[in-house]
Amino acid sequence: MLGELITEERGKVTGRRILDSQGGKMETSFTAMGKVKGIDGMDMGTYVSWMLPDGSMEGKGEGVFMTNDGQMVSWTGTGIGQFKGSGKIRYKGSLHFKTMSKGSLSSMNNVVGVFEHEGDMEGNVSTKTWEWK
Repeated sequence: MLGELITEERGKVTGRRILDSQGGKMETSFTAMGKVKGIDGMDMGTYVSWMLPDGSMEGKGEGVFMTNDGQMVSWTGTGIGQFKGSGKIRYKGSLHFKTMSKGSLSSMNNVVGVFEHEGDMEGNVSTKTWEWK
């Protein structure tokens, strides 16, 4: 069952690298500003994605969300991407969160979430994650 919205962010791609042009495998890094459990901060992440036979993309990534008050939540994830009109791609998948925080984000340790991540040709990205209960 889906629970509350736990992350919401918008940002930009900060780097792209082709890992295997024949297999369509690429690495993308991004930085985004947003909220985790209502606390402002910055998310930094990198994911590797590759083309599937049906033209969709599969990806795996990892990153950290650093809050303005000094807390850190790390995440790993996996998802499937579909190309949309106007040069956009939308990934849907799951994220697994870990934290050593003793503060207001301590409840994020071992949380699993489902996400929607969208990117465009200009390098804009946005992500929303809901807790999976």
